[in-house]
Amino acid sequence: MSTAAVTDKRPGSLRGASLPRWSPWAIAVGSVAVAVGIGLGAGLDSKVQWGLIAAILFVLGTYGIAARVEGRRQAKDRVATSLVWVAFLLAVVPLVSLVWTTVSRGVKVLDVHFLTHSMGIVADSEPGGGIYHAIVGSLEQVGLATLIGAPIGVLTAVYLVEYGRGRLAQAVTFFVDVMTGIPSIVAGLFILSLMLIMKLDPFGFAGSLALAILMMPVVVRSTEEMLKLVPNELREASLALGVPKWRTILKVVLPTSIGGITTGVMLAVARIAGETAPVLLLVWGNPFINTNPFEGAQASLPLYIYQQYAAGGDPAYDRAWAASLTLIAFVMILNLVARGIARWKAPKTGR
Repeated sequence: MSTAAVTDKRPGSLRGASLPRWSPWAIAVGSVAVAVGIGLGAGLDSKVQWGLIAAILFVLGTYGIAARVEGRRQAKDRVATSLVWVAFLLAVVPLVSLVWTTVSRGVKVLDVHFLTHSMGIVADSEPGGGIYHAIVGSLEQVGLATLIGAPIGVLTAVYLVEYGRGRLAQAVTFFVDVMTGIPSIVAGLFILSLMLIMKLDPFGFAGSLALAILMMPVVVRSTEEMLKLVPNELREASLALGVPKWRTILKVVLPTSIGGITTGVMLAVARIAGETAPVLLLVWGNPFINTNPFEGAQASLPLYIYQQYAAGGDPAYDRAWAASLTLIAFVMILNLVARGIARWKAPKTGR
């Protein structure tokens, strides 16, 4: 036998049996079919139970078939991959269900009239009305909260990463951790106590102050992590050229991490955009349009949703779902804008 013939046979002799690439899909389809049969036979009405049964059968089936064909070692690897996919589906299914329910029920009354009119003299039990007053209130309250909370959060993170040493930095870190877990109602009660001391009536800016308190720790934590990812070599190179530290932070550190900082700020904005308790305590809601956040009660989208759903009746429920869909679209647009800004301001890298 020639040497070439032996060489040609070696790859085949060293390569073990393996499942085809389409085998996970076939196992998944078989698991779903068996789960449906078990669900129908056992009289299980919940589709969630069917899905859990299918997930268990998929993992067990993957291990059994892979162990028989490829061996136990490769079967364990496939089981780990299967568990990752099952966990991914378990996380995605509720999200897809939520979005589908909101869209299907929210489009009933969502139109131009709904977006450009307020409730005004329309009763909650009557059809008609809109959310223009709530959109104006949410934009102003969240915008003012962002103008207050984002700069303070970013500067606090810069201090902790670039300058923070000793007990003061430890105290700031401790209080940031504590503020991260503060319920929204506590922030609202804090501002409400100040309003009662100064004998102030409800107004939109009071809600912005409470939202800023909730926003700051999120911005601090996300910005701090992004600043820590900036390589120290960049700082050292700038300082070696004689650039002051404050200018190094402004021209090197922050531009390098601007993408992550912007994403963190948008996550904080998305969190406060859906808060209802502080607005309910401090702003009270207003069925009419009020464009002045420093005087008089205002509406907001989360508060509008709560009030409409609490009012009951099909017209109010439809308006609540349409406002929920508008709020989701608002947060989605903010995230898209943040991604665009992050990509635009990201440092250019050459080949």
